[in-house]
Amino acid sequence: MRIDIITVLPELMESPFKASILKRAMEKGVVEVHFHQLREWGIGKHRQVDDEPYGGGAGMVMMVEPIDQCISELKSQREYDEIIYLTPDGETLNQKIANTLSIKENLIFLCGHYKGIDQRVRELHITKEISIGDFVLTGGELAACVLADSVIRLIPGVLNDEQSALTDSFQDNLLSPPIYTRPEEYKGLSVPKVLLSGHAQAIEDWRYDQAVEITQNKRPDLLK
Repeated sequence: MRIDIITVLPELMESPFKASILKRAMEKGVVEVHFHQLREWGIGKHRQVDDEPYGGGAGMVMMVEPIDQCISELKSQREYDEIIYLTPDGETLNQKIANTLSIKENLIFLCGHYKGIDQRVRELHITKEISIGDFVLTGGELAACVLADSVIRLIPGVLNDEQSALTDSFQDNLLSPPIYTRPEEYKGLSVPKVLLSGHAQAIEDWRYDQAVEITQNKRPDLLK
């Protein structure tokens, strides 16, 4: 997989890709992540990428020309499965979206900034709009990191135990059941006996029942 990220703040995004699973995925060659400083396509000697909104109002708007030129240049080099704009008014990210994107080959993430992007960018290029929640961030950079992490970890070969991703919360619309490791007892709290029984079916049934109960209590909306 290749992910191209368009941003005015690439330095804000580089750190998460230099550690842990994301770093390992890149070192293995399972995924390529490329950052593109939008100001390289900026207008004039000051590399302008934003301007005042037509009709007045507070804030600045990301201009259509720099974004269009950047995306057009990338599209001239390869075909992209999705061109994704990170925006508060997009579809809320969930596990189903992450699963779908994890089998794609080439993706572009466009990080919004200021008050947002000129509407014509959406009409010309954007194929999918994603939000990470009903709140507003300074820009789309942190949201892009969240999206990248949720997608990359699902790609075969990234996690040492590929079954781990398949048992994550939300994979089957259930939250995860309780998990335990050593010691068997701590401060009067013991590991459930069924997990020590060695009976695979009994353990599986217990975990399922626990997942349903926890989901019912915490996120009943998922069971609908």
